[in-house]
Amino acid sequence: MNLDLHSISEKHPGKKWQKLFQAHWPAYKAWFLSKEGEDSPDLKTCQTQLRKYMPEFYPTYLKLCKLAGPDPVAHRFLTGYRPPPYMSGCAQIVSEKEAQLVRNYDFDPNLSEGTLLHSHWNHREVIAMGDCLTGVVDGMNDSGLVVSLTFGGRKVVADGFGIPFILRYILEFCTTLDKAVEVLHRIPSHMSYNIMLMNRSGQHRLVQVAPDCPPTITDLSASTNHQGVVDWPEHADFTKTIERELYLHDMLAQGDRTAEQIAMEFLKAPLFNRKYSKGFGTIYTAVYRPKEGALELLWPGIKLRQTFKRFQESVTSISYSERIDITTTDAIPAAQLQEDYNGAVEAYWQEYGRTWTSHEHAVTSAFFESANGKSLKGLSSRIKELLSQMEEVSAGDGTYKQKTRPEIWKRVATKK
Repeated sequence: MNLDLHSISEKHPGKKWQKLFQAHWPAYKAWFLSKEGEDSPDLKTCQTQLRKYMPEFYPTYLKLCKLAGPDPVAHRFLTGYRPPPYMSGCAQIVSEKEAQLVRNYDFDPNLSEGTLLHSHWNHREVIAMGDCLTGVVDGMNDSGLVVSLTFGGRKVVADGFGIPFILRYILEFCTTLDKAVEVLHRIPSHMSYNIMLMNRSGQHRLVQVAPDCPPTITDLSASTNHQGVVDWPEHADFTKTIERELYLHDMLAQGDRTAEQIAMEFLKAPLFNRKYSKGFGTIYTAVYRPKEGALELLWPGIKLRQTFKRFQESVTSISYSERIDITTTDAIPAAQLQEDYNGAVEAYWQEYGRTWTSHEHAVTSAFFESANGKSLKGLSSRIKELLSQMEEVSAGDGTYKQKTRPEIWKRVATKK
């Protein structure tokens, strides 16, 4: 499976957004109409609700409708009111000390819009991952406010707006946590979600919204796909929401990882998911650092960095697989590899050991390359063998006795 992520910069809705609409609307329209029912609201009702709950956004909505053309179905869709049910997986965590929010967006690549939009539609400059052409699944504005969502793991669907449209409104018009929380109280969501909010100083709120009860405001630093208790056991089992949440909280409790190390954990199991054919694969890892006005999008071996000061339009091509492909070619001489090993520090090896035991060989290669500045692309067969050797002497927690490391490394790295 493949996805082209388009990084687009356009201050106000114009030709670039229109091109985006023309590319994606046929698929969105088919999905939108396939879920139509006798109780689906008409255009007038949708527009009335948008003016009632998000009046400041209405002028922008009219501009978007003009660019979309004379299609009443598109105009109804763009209000965001009572869309068809949709759900994703996702996991998210905040580090207050470093003012960092990290999240994995888990979905089907074939259904992902693949748009990173830099805009200034209203009061704030915004960088956000798009959904439904105007909505947001995660993003940040130039006041340092960051928003991100995970599905809440409940089947209930009721009157309200699609959460991506509400998050767009927050980024367009809010500058503080309190204002964002007020919006989540005031505007009804048609399904259940966990909304993480963080400001430039690292303060955060996790708001659990649902269509059948008032929002719950918490100071939780992480969430996956349930809200306190499991409401949908089958979904919880499929997504391993409890296991992933425990992993996140355990990582926070240990308190020994840097912000960068926390981000890299999201590229490994159990946080990184590969059930792409079943709609639960990690599309990207997003790392928001509002103090820097920066967003980093991560994949194994790939990083895309964008900032408010330096946003570059581009197309990033990503290939997804339900397994990790290993390619073997000739590369670094074993003698050079041995020299690299001898210069490694103890802390490096502890992290390296944890990486090995994850079984993510491609991630391990990327880790070694980033630490040593050398490519490991041609050592895949030796990586497999080294992993096997290390597992034989592992203490079970990813650590190894100091005296065994040179022996294992030499045994594999010098093998012809």
